Amino acid sequence: MTVIANILIIATISFGTIFILVTALGLIRLPDAYSRAHAASKSATLGIMSILLGVFFHFWLKEGIFNSRILLGIVFLFVTGPVGGHMMGRAAYLSGVKLWDKSVRDDLAEVVKKKREQQ
Repeated sequence: MTVIANILIIATISFGTIFILVTALGLIRLPDAYSRAHAASKSATLGIMSILLGVFFHFWLKEGIFNSRILLGIVFLFVTGPVGGHMMGRAAYLSGVKLWDKSVRDDLAEVVKKKREQQ
């Protein structure tokens, strides 16, 4: 049982660490604020959730302590991380941050135009 527990703990924490590294690379390499916000919100959320899941498995399987606060933290991050990234991207768009020159589509332009015409 302890070998399987160790493998599970190491796998989830390693998976989370890889996603955190992908987040860092995305923040450095991606061209505009919107792509960076996407990288920061989605992959960082998945990485942190995986690391917290590994911590939960450690305490539950190795120490015998079932910590529901870690599970609540995972659920909280799962809900708020992508929503926060979306809100920051929307705020950047509405404040006039330019898209990347090679962006193919701007789906929000029509919606913003209609909202401004209604006001």
